[in-house]
Amino acid sequence: MSTRTAAPTRREQILKQAARLFAERGFHGVGVDEIGAAVGISGPGLYRHFAGKDAMLAELLVGISGRLLDGGRLRVREADGAAGEAGEGRDPAALLASLIDGHIDFALDDRPLITLHDRELDRLRDSDRKLVRQLQRQYVELWVTVVRELYPRVPEAQARGAVHAVFGLLNSTPHLGPYGGGPPGRARAEALLRRLAHGAFAALGDEGDVREGDRFRRP
Repeated sequence: MSTRTAAPTRREQILKQAARLFAERGFHGVGVDEIGAAVGISGPGLYRHFAGKDAMLAELLVGISGRLLDGGRLRVREADGAAGEAGEGRDPAALLASLIDGHIDFALDDRPLITLHDRELDRLRDSDRKLVRQLQRQYVELWVTVVRELYPRVPEAQARGAVHAVFGLLNSTPHLGPYGGGPPGRARAEALLRRLAHGAFAALGDEGDVREGDRFRRP
């Protein structure tokens, strides 16, 4: 399941091009006319869809946070549904793998949004910025719940730290450069990110490193 739609609307086309241009040249380095030209309409024509660049930025950053959370919740519901049909408890390992795959899709397909979040989040109105943070916290806690089902001896704070670390790893894709080789290049990047993410979480299974009070054993 991808965080993207198969047939983007005009509004979605505008947002995609705005995200690309904002990420490449900065929010203040891009004019409305340039965004319009990128989608084949006049700059003033954009105002039929958005009140201005600030509205585009808010919809981009609030929107992707909401889509990630909705996608994570859908994967949880699917896992619970499959478990219910089988008369068993859900498989946390399979669910975590599904969450990882979903986030990898985002990290590879929507790299400009990662750059945009890092650079421009503070430009949002307080209410929009708080909403982004709220959605992100809920998304993190969804992962923490699954990680602790898979590794029940791991303290909550440590599980949360691992989730944040994996997000940092996966969200490093803007620094990867072009895939190279078209689809095979993307497939290789996807496989690498998947191995790294699973390896990071697998490290939690080393019970010798888990101590009370959320401390690691020192060598």
